[in-house]
Amino acid sequence: MFEEDAPRPRASFTPPVLDSWGVDDLRAYIATLQAEIDRAEAAIRSREAQRNAADAFFRKPGA
Repeated sequence: MFEEDAPRPRASFTPPVLDSWGVDDLRAYIATLQAEIDRAEAAIRSREAQRNAADAFFRKPGA
């Protein structure tokens, strides 16, 4: 079994306690989270495009 075949543990996210954060800190935190969401969505689009290209390449003619 190859290492990349092994199941990968899911990264867990533990949200911080926001009680003592100021408005500027909270806005900066939101901007950081939004950037991470954008990065994850770009990775999803990339994987979907690769999958679609592979599906198109291996599709049987007339199917």
